[in-house]
Amino acid sequence: MASQFPQNIDNLMAKLSSDDGFRAHLMADPVNALSAIGISIDPSQIPAIRNLPSKQAVAMDRVAVKQKLDNAAGAIPFFLSGRA
Repeated sequence: MASQFPQNIDNLMAKLSSDDGFRAHLMADPVNALSAIGISIDPSQIPAIRNLPSKQAVAMDRVAVKQKLDNAAGAIPFFLSGRA
């Protein structure tokens, strides 16, 4: 896809599903942890109380998100055809 957004989300979910060091960094310093993987976020959007789902839960969700993005990307030629 042309957008970096899906790639950033996939990268984030990959790290959340497998990288204990990243998970710890994200909990301790979310702005810098996200910045390190190319995601900018306003510090005011970070909740004071934070929790992360299990690595296994993120891994399952990652598969579901990738499938939805792949299906959406496959619909682009249909939309461009003007038959929508």
